[in-house]
Amino acid sequence: MGFRVGVDVGGTFTDLICVTPTGEIVLDKTPTTLDDQSTGVMNGLEQLADRFGVEIDTFCRDLDILVHGTTTADNTMIEMNGAPTGLLVTEGHRDEIELRRCHKEEIWDPNYPGPIPIARRRARIPIPERMNFEGDVLLALDENAVRRGVQRLKKLGVRSIAVMYLFSFVNPAHERRTREIVLEEFPDVEHISLSHEVMPRGPEFERVSTTLVNAYVAPRIATYTQNLQDKLRRAGYLGPLLIMQSTGGVMPPDYVSRRAVTLLASGPTGGVMGATVAARAAGIGDFIAVDMGGTSFDICLVRHGQPEIKTDWNWRYRYYIGLPMVDVQSVGAGGGSIARVRQGALLVGPESAGSAPGPACYGRGGTRPSVTDADAVLGYLPVDGFAGGRMHLDVPAARTAISTHVAEPLGIDVTDAAWGIERIVNSNMANATRKVLAGHGADPRTLSLIAFGGNGAVHAAAIARELGVDRIIVPKAAPAFSALGVLVADYVVDLVRSYVTPLSQVDLARVRDLLTDLLQEVDKELDPTGVAAADVERNLYAQMCYPGQNFDMSVPIPEGVALDEPGLLDLAERFHDQHQTERGFCFRSQQPLMRGVRVIARGTTPKPDHLAETGALADASQARRATRSAYWGDGFVDTPVYDGTRLGEGATVVGPALIEEPFTVVVLPPDATAMLDGLGNYVISV
Repeated sequence: MGFRVGVDVGGTFTDLICVTPTGEIVLDKTPTTLDDQSTGVMNGLEQLADRFGVEIDTFCRDLDILVHGTTTADNTMIEMNGAPTGLLVTEGHRDEIELRRCHKEEIWDPNYPGPIPIARRRARIPIPERMNFEGDVLLALDENAVRRGVQRLKKLGVRSIAVMYLFSFVNPAHERRTREIVLEEFPDVEHISLSHEVMPRGPEFERVSTTLVNAYVAPRIATYTQNLQDKLRRAGYLGPLLIMQSTGGVMPPDYVSRRAVTLLASGPTGGVMGATVAARAAGIGDFIAVDMGGTSFDICLVRHGQPEIKTDWNWRYRYYIGLPMVDVQSVGAGGGSIARVRQGALLVGPESAGSAPGPACYGRGGTRPSVTDADAVLGYLPVDGFAGGRMHLDVPAARTAISTHVAEPLGIDVTDAAWGIERIVNSNMANATRKVLAGHGADPRTLSLIAFGGNGAVHAAAIARELGVDRIIVPKAAPAFSALGVLVADYVVDLVRSYVTPLSQVDLARVRDLLTDLLQEVDKELDPTGVAAADVERNLYAQMCYPGQNFDMSVPIPEGVALDEPGLLDLAERFHDQHQTERGFCFRSQQPLMRGVRVIARGTTPKPDHLAETGALADASQARRATRSAYWGDGFVDTPVYDGTRLGEGATVVGPALIEEPFTVVVLPPDATAMLDGLGNYVISV
């Protein structure tokens, strides 16, 4: 057995976690290269090779598997620099994408602009064709109109084309024929997205929005993954490259390049999956997973050991994504979040210093104050030994930045300004967490907090105190937890087939055929992964709702392809019960509507035996290395500093204290106590 590596590309750092052939867990970080993320990935692999004393080609040849989480899709939507995109759409629905289900982010501002269009109106071509809800052709596809439309899109410089025809998810014949015509007229088109492949269900706005986003980001995803694979092959890596999806599973590049939209928010999803594995090992079922990196703060509620998966009303970057996604919410609050004074008020974030130039204390030319600069000025971070010993923090530069941009405009001293930055960013993160929990009716006082990311351990205690949480888990692998999450994630294939009919009129033979088709499609998609059939768990669902509802829910079909008439009656009762549990009400006198069937297949992957390496010292006093002056709200205090790498199971540290790990610092205020358990987690009581 060789090395196994997980990589997560963040806005500031690219995190890597490696499981060695002997089972050792090794963490590393390298600055993200935003112009070409693959360069940062290869830099990280070279750093790992150096740590093991081998050349990069030798290390890559010894790699069994490389799993990757990327922000390429997110960055494309943030910067709106995807491929020039056109749309072929059923005549009469050219402006469907503009209607947005009347959704408006600023409902009280009549002048608030709409989102930047992915496809300009002139690049949205209406095509005469029509099918009904049963897939019967009402109007044949006008192939000449398609050819004229494709020629127009070519003249407009379009490189990627989305196709959305009404009810194509019931009968895809027109969309498939359109793809053939596009390739005849425009053979060098970079990408074609068909709505029945991207989102094979209604309604039409959700489908056209999802398909457009897929077409917009897919060429960049394909270019990036191909570029990375080429570099890996040249370095000697011959194994599979797996990429994290927003569903919480991984799949090969060929799969995700066709469904590139599934990569949105995949990085934060990796962290949640890692937290779920760590929590399960620690016997924790209900918790809040928070990831504080350099650019963002990500929150996810996990109950009964499973993260919340949102299947409807998923808005990302002002576009609707009609696919299941792990419900991770993000705010602009990270170590790189910039502090500024506006109209006499101190604001922190969402703008970030990123990795270049980064916070002022990084010494890379940054002059604006960030949260990390405040952490350095307040004494929480080591001047030497930062980022695994590769960086020296320039604290005077941090003080100058805070003084110039915060302290002087507010007429206060530098320490008070740094403390103000600290309090505001902690409040921002706590408020964002409250908002997420309120949406699920969850009380933070009944939950544990699992904090990870490079800055999670620094701010976890302060966030927990504001939320009323009294138990915090900080895994030793927290600085690279998203990378760990993608490494432990399973293969996941999530497919839907549409069939709209009242439950009493269901054609059981048709349902069985649809379920059989789904299972065959799962086998086809998983075949290139090499995962054994015995290691694949397949769960079948009916997509159901009440008449008039826009959003359905997935109701389990334990009978599978053997579903019969009694099973349909049980299905109705399960739907009513599930609706009552998830949405707070049900109408048992109403006949449910079936809108389709779904399969979620999960192929298990190998998991490491443990998630972190611990030291041998159960007596924390023996790992004490020094004291450092740190600020705790009412003055600087000489605070004990402990070497976290030497602490062993049962070691207990009482605050105020600073526990230094290679890529983070566990900050314990005076009212906190930390104990290192046998799983490599700091269990903190506040």
